[in-house]
Amino acid sequence: MIQALFNVFRVPELRTKVLFTLGMLAIYRIGIWIPLPGINQGALSTYFELQQEDGGAAGRLMNYVSVFSGGSMSQSTIFGLGIMPYISAAIIFQLLGAVMPALKQLREEGPTGQQKIQEWTRYATVGLCVVQAIGWLWYVSNQSSTGGESLVYAQWRVSPLWWVMGVCVLTSGTMFLVWLGEQIDRHGIGNGMSMIIMAGILAGMPGAVGWVTANFNPQDPQGLNWVGVILLVAGFVVVVAGSVLMTVAQRRIPIQQAKHTRGRRTYGGQRSYLPLRVNHGGVMPIIFASSLMIFPSVIFSGLADSPQQAGGPLHTVSTWFGDALNYGQFPYVLLHVLMVYFFSYFWITIQFNPEEISKQMRDHGSFIPGLRPGPRTAEYLEAVMERLTYVGGAFLAVIAVLPMLVSSAMGVPFHVTQFLGGTGLLIVVAVILDFVQRVEANLLMRNYAGFLGGQDGTGKGPKLRGPR
Repeated sequence: MIQALFNVFRVPELRTKVLFTLGMLAIYRIGIWIPLPGINQGALSTYFELQQEDGGAAGRLMNYVSVFSGGSMSQSTIFGLGIMPYISAAIIFQLLGAVMPALKQLREEGPTGQQKIQEWTRYATVGLCVVQAIGWLWYVSNQSSTGGESLVYAQWRVSPLWWVMGVCVLTSGTMFLVWLGEQIDRHGIGNGMSMIIMAGILAGMPGAVGWVTANFNPQDPQGLNWVGVILLVAGFVVVVAGSVLMTVAQRRIPIQQAKHTRGRRTYGGQRSYLPLRVNHGGVMPIIFASSLMIFPSVIFSGLADSPQQAGGPLHTVSTWFGDALNYGQFPYVLLHVLMVYFFSYFWITIQFNPEEISKQMRDHGSFIPGLRPGPRTAEYLEAVMERLTYVGGAFLAVIAVLPMLVSSAMGVPFHVTQFLGGTGLLIVVAVILDFVQRVEANLLMRNYAGFLGGQDGTGKGPKLRGPR
């Protein structure tokens, strides 16, 4: 491993890419600490700390947003919206591409069509930034801390220029992050947007370690003891190892290429594989499920707290549902698991097209041994993917509910247990695997041993196998 790190900096081109990527991420982390004018940062930080400790819907929403903004929402900085509006716009166009023939045809045109969709995605990002910035400023301007201190200074809250300035700064911050990610794609190494998200997630790890250190007290029955710390560390190692295994796991379907005889020579007849990922949906099912699970709790909590419904049957029903859908409760966990499964199959339905794959195989003269090309091959691929999705959905369900189970059982806050599962862990694992594979490929092209290569410098040894 140490030799592989030295090899990275021996290759001038690879060294430049790695240093450029680190520099862009450093710029992102510097911008996280530039505050938005007019907001009482101390009162805002205290307010959201109490919201997150309370475990209510607002706290869960902030925890969810912090995954994509690096926690800067609680500080209200120029990068307060993070990269989340761009991700939302990209997901919207990806979903529309499956139902709109014109957009699907444009996506199949190659680089030209992708460039046009990318341009529309940026325009949609600007619109989402404006909407989210207005909603964020309105929310903080109508809230106050526990001591009655306003989160926005009075002289700024009534000024129209502050609203215009706030919307422009937050929108510009997100678009700058989009540009930063594109620069990493072009001149750095790794996926730029994913690297920015990973940097924001990993920035919370020192705080989680600090909380464990501060609350470690074997003599206090209410504090963390050696057993609790060992369980947290062992759980982190096991979950990360399982996430790596399931991220790269795949089912290989054997494919036989038909033989063609031209003159006295025979072409084709080669045997290859069609890799189908076990976790084909990636982190998207958890993102959809986590975001939608926030709304029922917010709605029922609002109805329960409404003074017009006090003492009525609607108040009783709303209170019961609000308590049942509270974070960590059994109905909440059960509904969350069901939604993860639902969106796992939903995302596969959109992204995986067995008919198209079967058609491409037939056009290239390939077939699955024992199956006729065409509808029979499509049925087989669909059946295999359904079974794989069931296993992948089970893995995602465990990853999604593990942080809340640990938090409820051990009394550990979410910003600590999020490293034991959930959206953030899967993003970090996927991004690091992609980064290691790209560095590995660059090293092997120059006859250097990679991160997982042999110790003799020949590069022989186990390699990191990913989706092909």
